[in-house]
Amino acid sequence: MESSAGSSVVMDRDARVEQTALAAPAGETCPSCGQSGAREWLRAPDRLHGRDEEYILARCLACSLVWLRNAPQPAEMQRHYTAAYDQLIAAAGENSPGRWRARNEALAPYKRSGALLDLGCSSGAFLQSLCGKGWELFGIEMSAESAKLAKRRSGATVFNGDILEAEFAPNSFDVITCFDVFEHLYEPRKVIARVAQWLRPGGIFYVLVPNIDSAEARVFGSYWHGLELPRHLFHYSPASLRHLAESVGLTTCSLETRRNPAVGTSLRYVWDDLFRAVGVRRTPAAYLKEASLPWRAGRRLTRITVLKLLLALAPLAGGGESIHAVFRKQ
Repeated sequence: MESSAGSSVVMDRDARVEQTALAAPAGETCPSCGQSGAREWLRAPDRLHGRDEEYILARCLACSLVWLRNAPQPAEMQRHYTAAYDQLIAAAGENSPGRWRARNEALAPYKRSGALLDLGCSSGAFLQSLCGKGWELFGIEMSAESAKLAKRRSGATVFNGDILEAEFAPNSFDVITCFDVFEHLYEPRKVIARVAQWLRPGGIFYVLVPNIDSAEARVFGSYWHGLELPRHLFHYSPASLRHLAESVGLTTCSLETRRNPAVGTSLRYVWDDLFRAVGVRRTPAAYLKEASLPWRAGRRLTRITVLKLLLALAPLAGGGESIHAVFRKQ
């Protein structure tokens, strides 16, 4: 049942792309490469919160960048960054020490000390992982409460506000990091240009974003958990991320995709729609309580059996769900 549902999703999406690819509104050009002729790529609602409003994604045929057409204004975003969403993100960051170790290890071949700026540093878990290792730490964070916590736990200098409002001098940093934040930004080209300005010669920009051309994205289409509409304003492929970085003078040191599966969440979105079709509205994923012990046991069994098989077959459909890239300023 799960496999056939996922297959129908991708077939429906592909048919929609082929049959109803619409020309972009007059004057709309790609925010990255400036080419015209973008096409409507897919439509989807905010499945995390179980809402019905549909959003439209456009895709550039030249550089493959995908973006949210007519995105909500910043003043409207509070409705979409709910307390439930914040709790999910905080839990993911605080409960993932292995994640921060892996990112420290990925950084080590390029830089082991110096001035480091973390864009969207949240409560400072990554910055804290670098304490006492020869780094001078800085962060930028929109949430005043999270910025205070990041400063307290890491000792970093944290700017509270928008990235483009921060007034760091050119050539200030040896490393700038940006983990699962770049897809949320309204003006990614301006931000990456500022990154290039802030980096010292030889400095690196280490960035992680979801991969819109991943196996899961291709299989699940509008049900892919990584869409996160309308919070994710831009969706990157390896090609579009490379193009954007190189357009501001950065060179590519490393760019790869890695498996970061959340098949269970995508499947839940499929099942939510199937139940809705027969008149049953389930609790949206954002508001779920902690699962019971029997349910957690069943979920674990599914992960080590069915999902393990699906992950083994995933490379046949596309790359990993997360893009890990390191760019250098010459």
